[in-house]
Amino acid sequence: MIDQAQALRHLVHSKDLGSARTTRVITVTSGKGGVGKSNFSLNFAMALQSRGYSVLVFDADISFANIDVLLGTPAKYNLMHLLKGEKTIWEIIQVGPGGLQFIAGGSGFQDLVRLSEQELEYFSEQIGKLHGHVDFILFDTGAGLSKETVRFITAAEETIVVTTPEPTSITDAYALIKMLKSMGHQISFRLVVNRVTDEREGNQTADNIRQVASKYLGLEIPVLGYIPDDSSVSKAVKRQTPLSIAFPNSDATRGIDRITSRFLLEDRGSTPVGGVSSFLQRIKKLWS
Repeated sequence: MIDQAQALRHLVHSKDLGSARTTRVITVTSGKGGVGKSNFSLNFAMALQSRGYSVLVFDADISFANIDVLLGTPAKYNLMHLLKGEKTIWEIIQVGPGGLQFIAGGSGFQDLVRLSEQELEYFSEQIGKLHGHVDFILFDTGAGLSKETVRFITAAEETIVVTTPEPTSITDAYALIKMLKSMGHQISFRLVVNRVTDEREGNQTADNIRQVASKYLGLEIPVLGYIPDDSSVSKAVKRQTPLSIAFPNSDATRGIDRITSRFLLEDRGSTPVGGVSSFLQRIKKLWS
């Protein structure tokens, strides 16, 4: 039987993506935990992939790394094996349902801050190999403003902030955006509102954040859309199966599909930001 790493190498090399294509690096984050950020990351990736894009989900949540659990695919290797030089980037990439590629993180990200110059160079060289082999790398970061999360957000330059209509979630989402803005970082924010009861609540939540950000921070934050509160989400989690596979016709799945369509429509004709090379240059500066 062809092993997973060999199958993955065949997959990425068989696609005529070309080295000139810019791989987009996007972080998905939230002001607080429990808003459905990881579920969104996973199903947003699945929706992009269903439209013909190649996507890699990188679990960068130090405290609650769970992408492999949500996929029902125990990770044989994770980031730690790469940092220790035991495995290559191709060997730590796992393949989940629907052929979705992902890298399990766990405690490995804490070790990034202690990497020697030689180890950081190896990490960068290995991540750099992903350029041109996937269209999108999605970093599912930890909630809040840990040093590691801030570094990944600022290195990627593109960030999707997930919130819910709960007052604490709204406040924390705005606080995260305000803090990053006050640090002088130029980041392209976009907003997703999860678990809304109806369209009105979704729009009102988004408008609250947008208006305050515009008035006090001088930021215009596009809204990608909202996702209905749907019991199918928790059922999919219990099944350890992506929502779009377990419940393809659910309200939440349709909400994510609309968000994905809007994301791609807004990007049509625009010049991709950064890319893997720029991301790595900023990461090396931030970790030096």
